[in-house]
Amino acid sequence: MQRELQGHYAKVSTVGESVLAFVPAPLPPDPSIDWTPELRSKFDKALLALGRLDSVSRLLPDTSLFLYMYVRKEAVLSSMIEGTQSSLSDLLLFELDQEPGVPLNDVLEVSNYVRALHYGLKRLAEGFPLSLRLIREVHGILLTKGRGSNHTPGEFRKSQNWIGGTRAGNAAFVPPPPEKMMECMGKLELFLHDKPEPTPILLKVALAHVQFETIHPFLDGNGRLGRLLITLLLCEQDVLQQPMLYLSLYFKTHSQYYYELLNKVRITGDWEAWLDFFAEAVIVTATQAVETAQQLLDLANKDRANIIELGRAAASTVQVHRVLIEHPIATSGLIVEKTGITHATVNKALEHLVRLGIVTELTKQKRNRLFSYSRYFDIMNRGTELPGRELV
Repeated sequence: MQRELQGHYAKVSTVGESVLAFVPAPLPPDPSIDWTPELRSKFDKALLALGRLDSVSRLLPDTSLFLYMYVRKEAVLSSMIEGTQSSLSDLLLFELDQEPGVPLNDVLEVSNYVRALHYGLKRLAEGFPLSLRLIREVHGILLTKGRGSNHTPGEFRKSQNWIGGTRAGNAAFVPPPPEKMMECMGKLELFLHDKPEPTPILLKVALAHVQFETIHPFLDGNGRLGRLLITLLLCEQDVLQQPMLYLSLYFKTHSQYYYELLNKVRITGDWEAWLDFFAEAVIVTATQAVETAQQLLDLANKDRANIIELGRAAASTVQVHRVLIEHPIATSGLIVEKTGITHATVNKALEHLVRLGIVTELTKQKRNRLFSYSRYFDIMNRGTELPGRELV
């Protein structure tokens, strides 16, 4: 549906020039969404895909083992959209105090994302509402170290920002001025809390994402936080019991169209085109997540069956295998720490796993050796590969 401009322009002066900043109208859209049969069907399919994904997370024998990598994959992809070059293996190496293959700030940015998501989920589990206060807290962790840490982490901006270009005057988009920005965020918070009217959760998430990116309330980190909020909202509303839906790969793959749709909403009010795209992203991503979880589970079960045939060595080797499911790149020292068994026993188990073709040794040294559950890692790594980069 074609609507009028979804807001108004305010003239602002910044760096010696006057520009027009866009102030979005509050949600929900007016007139309301045109639910064509096609769009309604797309949203029904998206909700069904989310239901399947949630069911899979409940059926996994130990969801936490799989979530460790799911969360990190999303962190890598979301940061890639902003231009970082950190791969999934770089992040895992960094967490093992190993030397990553990229600048430290790139890996810190991804590591901050992981911590920010865990913090947000913890606060929600404690009963804290998804509010402006929580958004600021999560942002503070997102930019706590590395690139962006000098851009007032945890504080809404008090100066004008812009998207694209070298200054506001040649920018692709100029968000609302700071004196209007807080009012916009206040109204967004009310919308999240079903004021002035209740909104179905998937529609709420889709609308709120655009609104947050349009307001751009922070000096840095808005894109990553806007994508992170999708997961937090779905978990807060119990659509997902576990944070297993991550849309960054879909947004990254269709980045040009994604940004075109955001701009189209602002100028023409075509929310329906955005909602169709968003629902398709949910369908594709949730379906892929279900398939990935099944592939990981099948591989782990197949390898475990082979381990069981080791006889007396099976018990300790199964424990080592379990650690590698959560940490598919690991040092022998980490495995000792996680299992509580001796270095000698861990090393013997790793030898069995290497001989069975389950594990690959990445280093050839006597101490703090590095191992990879290669086939498992390869399944999780799809979509995050960087051209010309090896695993380590």
